[in-house]
Amino acid sequence: MSTGDHADLRRVLEEERAEATERVAALERELASALEAASEGTADDEHDPEGSTTAFERQQVAAVLEQVRERSAALDVALRRLGEPGFGLCERCGRPIAPGRLAARPWATTCVECAGRVRR
Repeated sequence: MSTGDHADLRRVLEEERAEATERVAALERELASALEAASEGTADDEHDPEGSTTAFERQQVAAVLEQVRERSAALDVALRRLGEPGFGLCERCGRPIAPGRLAARPWATTCVECAGRVRR
């Protein structure tokens, strides 16, 4: 991978990281607001006609928040590894990760073939 490729990839990773940070902050605010609204209302979601909906929405926001945090952590790791030997090589088989895969998913640590294998 050339220096120019690394610079382009770093820019993409930094942009993705900034977007993930903004998304985490927005989801945290949304979840805090939902929890605050729940604490001000009835604590008995089961008997509240909107209860199951609000409980589901809180769970959904919490799940998306966790996914975005995981992606953010993966982006941090990719940014740290970018200049290190071995970046762009599959961590499972050692072959180069296709440039197209890194362009689409710059935090990828496996090649398409290894990513497609079912882990058992």
